Amino acid sequence: MKKFILSALLAITVWAVPSGSADAQIYDPIQWDRALFDNGDGTFDLVHHAALEEHWHIYSQLVDPMYGPIPTSFYFETEGVETDTIAAECTPLEAYDPNFMLDLKFFAGDVRWVQTVRFEGTAPDSIKGSAYFMVCDDSKCLPPDDAFYAVALSDALPASEKPEYCPETTGGHGSSDKDSGILMLFFLGMGLGFAALLTPCVFPLIPMTVSFFTKQSKTKAEGIRNATIYGLSIIVIYTGLGLLITALFGVDVMNAISTDPFFNIFLFLLLVIFGASFLGAFEIQLPQSWAGKMDAKADKGGLIGIFFMAATLAIVSFSCTGPLIGSALAGAATGDYGGPIAVMFGFSLALAIPFSFFAAFPGLLNSLPQSGGWLNTVKVFLGLLEIGFAFKFLSNADLVLQLGLLKRELFIAIWVMISLTIALYMFGALRFPHDSKLEKMSVPRWATGAVFMTLAIYMLPGTWGAPVKLIAGFPPPMFYSELSSGHGSSGASSSMGHGVVEAQFHDYEEGLAAAREQNKPMLLDFTGWACVNCRKMEEQVWTDPRVANMLNNDVILVSLYVDERTKLDEADYRDETYGGKSFKIRTIGKKWSYMQADRFGTNAQPFYALIDLNGEHIGGTAGYDPDPDPFVKFLKKELATFTNNNHTPTQRNNKPSLKTLD
Repeated sequence: MKKFILSALLAITVWAVPSGSADAQIYDPIQWDRALFDNGDGTFDLVHHAALEEHWHIYSQLVDPMYGPIPTSFYFETEGVETDTIAAECTPLEAYDPNFMLDLKFFAGDVRWVQTVRFEGTAPDSIKGSAYFMVCDDSKCLPPDDAFYAVALSDALPASEKPEYCPETTGGHGSSDKDSGILMLFFLGMGLGFAALLTPCVFPLIPMTVSFFTKQSKTKAEGIRNATIYGLSIIVIYTGLGLLITALFGVDVMNAISTDPFFNIFLFLLLVIFGASFLGAFEIQLPQSWAGKMDAKADKGGLIGIFFMAATLAIVSFSCTGPLIGSALAGAATGDYGGPIAVMFGFSLALAIPFSFFAAFPGLLNSLPQSGGWLNTVKVFLGLLEIGFAFKFLSNADLVLQLGLLKRELFIAIWVMISLTIALYMFGALRFPHDSKLEKMSVPRWATGAVFMTLAIYMLPGTWGAPVKLIAGFPPPMFYSELSSGHGSSGASSSMGHGVVEAQFHDYEEGLAAAREQNKPMLLDFTGWACVNCRKMEEQVWTDPRVANMLNNDVILVSLYVDERTKLDEADYRDETYGGKSFKIRTIGKKWSYMQADRFGTNAQPFYALIDLNGEHIGGTAGYDPDPDPFVKFLKKELATFTNNNHTPTQRNNKPSLKTLD
């Protein structure tokens, strides 16, 4: 549940890779083809067809790249082609993906997308474009790839020949896992609903409302019935609110804007405002006239009156429930109506249960703790957490825009301050506007303060570059830090301490020149900006003192990012094939991806190989393994081979060197 909530609210774009050794194997589990159909009205239907091998899948266009893998997307290179924002796609499977620890939407087997295209001006002879996509199986993912195409208009078929592109899906593993995902959203909503109960806007209303029903009812059964109807009305109101918001904005739009960095900045500002209101800076309330109108209708009595009593509760308590409702709906952006309904049903059920329960057993009202300062303590605690989580949305936007405003050290420093503030507040050292003086400290309050004080102390070394593995994946990655010289830099890096290792170069030829100058072997690190297991290796293996010492002192570390989208000069464009897989080399990333496949026979990352001063592979390779010992053995063996062979930068026996694509 913890992983789900963190992923749903705070997730980051990653790809997973094999967890075993670096096997020499080229994976090419997907084949693309296209067909064009003439609608006879100046428009054409372009059908993209992908055939996947067994056990592999491709992701829906609606997958949020900030929370999981790269969604499938389509682009046109031909001028004057117009189409809808996204292609029409069939209903995807939805299941738990072990690579990303999330419920995700994907397709398996044969899948088709349809784009209705039209032309601005004269129709071209052909339509050229590409698909950008990622494929995975249950244990690994391949780097994002492009599938280019060109379809001649003269080859268009009549629209009557277009087949049904959404066949019935049989078998698979989607239904039960989808139900599991909906259930997790339900529990997410229920957890936030119970948190809302423990706020000063809601908790005092429980005994007041239950007493009203029990005293105004002629019999105990009637009191229980009225309180139950009141609880059901709460469920109808809040669940209906979630459904209404989704219906108004549309599930596709909600998913699309959630990937936008500017929308993430908006969420950051919104959560900061909500958090400040929880701290007592101001009150966020719906218009009082709304509550007055609802209260007037509630005075009419009967079932309608009870319903409007529940509506009055929703309006009056909005200053406490509003921020939590927003968090609940953010976690429910799954691309269909089931998510918002499930999360809001769980939220409202948690609010409704106490009213029906205590109406049935009014004697237990005396067991409830008295309203008091502890309610505001809960509210302040939630407000501080909301402000902390707000910075995750700002971090998402900063990473996408590459602004460099919220790098890893600053992000961790902010969370150290948030955790320290919570701890000091719980210990009574800080007070906010609506707090009463702390006379004595309860055990739960002390325990909460101790937990956050421990967390602050644990995270503190991370502010100057130390690894903080307990929260790995939550702050920005290690490469997005002030200690890093940044993407695309060259030249030797400085000593960074704490076992932190940084690539000295991101270009093969520059790295080889430095290796020859310093008489050190070059360690090629085939990686990706969004490769989750690459980050795990850097944070869990490279930080081992033995590994860090060798990487910083004994080798020239060159990180080659296979998903780097920077375009090459057109003169360097080329088409290559290896192992049955085609490589249209248009970007720097494709250049390194083809080098890895051509020279080492694999296209999975992370992948490591040592190169001598002549550009030749020394011998062994390594892949993903979170245990530092195998990587230490790999480095020691390769370094020993390099030393024993007494390598010098000569072209021995005129053997071809391992070099870049020139």
